[in-house]
Amino acid sequence: MGDLTNRPCIICVAITGSLPTKENNPAVPITIAEQVESTQEAFEAGATIAHCHVRDDEGKPTSDPDRFARLKEGLEQHCPGMIVQLSTGGRSGAGQARGGMLPLAPDMASLSVGSNNFPTRVYENPPDLVDWLASEMIRHDVKPEIEAFDLSHILQAARMHADGRIKDRPYVQFVMGVRNAMPADRDVFDYYIHTVQRLFGPDAPWCAAGIGPNQIQLNEWAISSGGHARTGLEDNVRLDRDRLAPSNAALVRRAAEICDRFERPVANWQQARQILGLRQPLA
Repeated sequence: MGDLTNRPCIICVAITGSLPTKENNPAVPITIAEQVESTQEAFEAGATIAHCHVRDDEGKPTSDPDRFARLKEGLEQHCPGMIVQLSTGGRSGAGQARGGMLPLAPDMASLSVGSNNFPTRVYENPPDLVDWLASEMIRHDVKPEIEAFDLSHILQAARMHADGRIKDRPYVQFVMGVRNAMPADRDVFDYYIHTVQRLFGPDAPWCAAGIGPNQIQLNEWAISSGGHARTGLEDNVRLDRDRLAPSNAALVRRAAEICDRFERPVANWQQARQILGLRQPLA
């Protein structure tokens, strides 16, 4: 991949997700206040993107725009400059409710452009809903992060970019290690990189996320290959087989240590925004 010492690595922290509970790990932040505090610690540890879900009063996933608004406001206040990325994922709602927070105009939002299997169900992303979510992101100037659970999702993102349904060059995140979806396979991972560079250019930024014990493996693969890395308690509640992760910040620090090992500087928020072509925050 050539010299990586001048290629800053963006660390994305997925702080909560839809599945982990306090029973899985007491450090999982559920309330808005907990999420803001946990994200601030992760931001100070080097994360520059916060991938966000919200929970209701019972701790169950929701797409409630009011809760997203409170979280976004808290993050902008306590983590100035950090990139706020809201999830439109299917575990938090159905149909267009999944995009009800997009009028808040976050910096980014996740966008799954195709369906695939999850551990116990089908993750449904029908074409009409994908097109509506993408159009809402254009309408509110929200940059999508393409969550690719399969090779076809990268190719679909290319088609959507070519015909204008995705405005800017797609930023693709490879998601590997979800049971019944794409496993953490190095040959497939390398072909994902090849496909992104073939379709979007050799300098196109991309990211990778590994689920559960695959998290550290995907962090290493991405960082050593010139990509960007996602970590956090949404994807993995453990440091290793024997230890729970004490915080999101601990997982971010581990990713930063991998950056150091491969001589990649950790991107600050200004660099991250420049790499992704995002607007600078209002003063």
